[in-house]
Amino acid sequence: MAKSKSDKRKQSLYFPIEMLEEIKHEANRQDRSLSWIVQTAWKIAREDIQKYPSINVD
Repeated sequence: MAKSKSDKRKQSLYFPIEMLEEIKHEANRQDRSLSWIVQTAWKIAREDIQKYPSINVD
C-alpha cells in the first residue's frame, strides 16, 4: 500500500536536548514549525546520508 504525500500520521522522534534546542531556535528564526525544519533538513541531506555505508548486523 503506497503512502500518500499528505499522510500526516503521528510519529515520535527523539533528539538530544542540545540538538532540539538548535532546531527550535532555527524554527523560531524562520517562523516555521519544528516539523518543517526537520523535513526540509532531511530533503537537503538525504543524498549525502545515503552515501554512508550501511551497518549489516547478522
